[in-house]
Amino acid sequence: MSEDITIAVDAMGGDYGPAVTIPAVLELLRRDPAIRVILVGLPAALEAELKRHKASLSPRLSLHEASEVVAMDEPPAQALKRKKDSSMRVAIELVRDGLADCCVSAGNTGALMATARFVLKMMPGIERPAIATTLPTVTGHVYVLDLGANVDCVAEHLYQFAIMGAILAGAVDGKDRPTVGLLNIGHEAIKGSEVIKRAAELLRAAPINFHGNVEGDDIYKGTVDVVVCDGFVGNAVLKASEGLAGMLAQMLRQSFKKNLFTRFAALIALPVLNSFRRQVDHRQYNGASLLGLKGVVVKSHGGADSYAFRHALQYAAAEARNHVLDRIEAAVSQLEVSA
Repeated sequence: MSEDITIAVDAMGGDYGPAVTIPAVLELLRRDPAIRVILVGLPAALEAELKRHKASLSPRLSLHEASEVVAMDEPPAQALKRKKDSSMRVAIELVRDGLADCCVSAGNTGALMATARFVLKMMPGIERPAIATTLPTVTGHVYVLDLGANVDCVAEHLYQFAIMGAILAGAVDGKDRPTVGLLNIGHEAIKGSEVIKRAAELLRAAPINFHGNVEGDDIYKGTVDVVVCDGFVGNAVLKASEGLAGMLAQMLRQSFKKNLFTRFAALIALPVLNSFRRQVDHRQYNGASLLGLKGVVVKSHGGADSYAFRHALQYAAAEARNHVLDRIEAAVSQLEVSA
């Protein structure tokens, strides 16, 4: 039986707000009877959307009022200082106060990171938070971090990211010793910057299953379970991946629409195309963890639809159910003792 989990949802966040967040929440509640949700936001807007879906509040679905909303283009510092009653901040505070096990928001990434770090604080032994998510591979999926929280990193930061990433993959996927790779311009130990070389030395001595250096193409081959890099590189990899997926989908559509013969071929190939589309559908990989904080916070893509947002909710619930925070804290404490 699944452990009961309460999710605080920033229902106003993202490009579409309640029009996406509420149908996603309702579908998750229908699918998972062990989930409870606290909708955080402007009561009038949330109640109107619930009414549109012929849904109502219940013991498993409650509403917590917030009087402000953080805009998608709002400077993080401004959101943190001026909007102390935003739906984003209130949802995070519910996690801090123990009223929710995790928080999910599709809002402004910078504001979410700044607010979460301010409200929840950093976990002891972790210097910087990291954004981690999964990407599809030929063998399943791979966890990649950091995806943009830290542009400049020292070797010790990459070492901490690797520890957190290994624990996340092990806890959520049930793997005893997930393999960890350090993203580099070559597999050889002599390649890469001084930061990468030093990080590799630290990881070779770390209590994780360190595979060694990996290159960009290893990400999608499924060579390792976790890929570690700094936020500048990770964000570039993520955006390039999204762009490539979009380009391939567009090229396939154009190719099959060229003439009557290609349209007929598309009809014959439809089952294969649908299977391929499901495998690479970025929406089912929606949801990025803000690791290193004293609370579970998951960032959804701002432009997510209800299907994608539901996957972010499920991801947050899985992280809370598998006690990722406790496992990271225990591992970091053990490292400090060993040192």
